[in-house]
Amino acid sequence: MVVDMELQEAKDYVLQLMKEKDNIESELKALKEILDSNHVGMDDSLVDSEGYPRQDIDVYQVRHARHKIICLKNDHTALMNKIEEGLHKVHALAGNQAESSTVAATSDVQDTIQLEPFLRVNLVTPGSPAELAGIQVNDLILKFGCIDYRNYKSLNDIGTLVQNSKNKSVNILVKRGSNTVPLTLVPRRWLGNGLLGCNVMSIETVER
Repeated sequence: MVVDMELQEAKDYVLQLMKEKDNIESELKALKEILDSNHVGMDDSLVDSEGYPRQDIDVYQVRHARHKIICLKNDHTALMNKIEEGLHKVHALAGNQAESSTVAATSDVQDTIQLEPFLRVNLVTPGSPAELAGIQVNDLILKFGCIDYRNYKSLNDIGTLVQNSKNKSVNILVKRGSNTVPLTLVPRRWLGNGLLGCNVMSIETVER
């Protein structure tokens, strides 16, 4: 009974974190729409060629949205780490029970976090940060930091995240064959070009 109670508490905790994650993703989507409506991204200049605030956008609104996006992405990353830890606990507790109980206990959590690949790795340079992180050619990216298939728009999203994560750990989840492999990547300067030393390409929906 004690294990049952701990398992239920662990499941409830993870599901609550998932709700918080969904709320953050909804906020991020709304903030992204603000940037889109002003036809700017996270890095576009807010001043004109003479150094004055641009007249074609709402500079205050864009600055506020950008700041909020950065804060929320950090919150999202922290939440994903907590969710991952919580899932490990759920699996550990469920592993103490019969296989049928394990399936019943974890299926609702697993169904909630089903991720689809959105990037494919087609090049990894020897000695690069990507290789040191364990990334391999043909790995399918399920999660790259706070980005997954639900909020991914283009490779620019990855580029922006990488630039903002220089010398910081980025949690990555890849699908390799039938296995799901968690990795930690640290974008940084090295002997080669860029901060990663790997190349990825977007996966079309029909390939998933």
